[in-house]
Amino acid sequence: MPQTYAAELAQEKISANRRTPGRPRSEDARKAILRSTLRLLQETGFPDLSIEAIAADADVGKATVYRWWPNKAALVADAFSSSADEELRFPNTGSVRDDVSIQMKHLVRVLRGRRGRIVAALIGGGQSDPELIQAFRDRFMMPRRQEAYETLRRGISRGELPADLDLDLTLDTLYGALYMRFLIRQSGLTEEYVDEVVGLVMNGAER
Repeated sequence: MPQTYAAELAQEKISANRRTPGRPRSEDARKAILRSTLRLLQETGFPDLSIEAIAADADVGKATVYRWWPNKAALVADAFSSSADEELRFPNTGSVRDDVSIQMKHLVRVLRGRRGRIVAALIGGGQSDPELIQAFRDRFMMPRRQEAYETLRRGISRGELPADLDLDLTLDTLYGALYMRFLIRQSGLTEEYVDEVVGLVMNGAER
């Protein structure tokens, strides 16, 4: 690590030891960093975003940022994931069709909103930046994917879906349709479209 980083980290440890008891300062700082990352990312885009700017906006040192994230890509992926985590959880309504449809409609709202520009930047930038697309997969896509697996498995256990269902193929078909329309066609990404996709895929899966 550069000497300036080590010195900054040592100074932050000294400051932390002087703080009075109360809510952990580190958690406040972590949340501030995530908020600043999202705000600056929407203003500047990924290529021009810097750890220095994020740290300054969050009123922390660079050492604090690097304590939790190894690089800018990991930080951006975590910032986006944390902002959408609650919205994109899968419900458990007792119907696999409803569970998938509800979650996909929430994803559509995210993609059509301001955060959709972040997703486009992460996927687009990741085509030439392996570190970025890896962070997006590991920190955003895979946690959602694991929840999706469990949702489909519940459908299988209830007899709604066949036991030999290819989970990956089913999810790729469902969500691939959304991302294709989001990234390529850029129109018609609606809740009605979700209903059509879910109906088509689930009808095929149930046969």
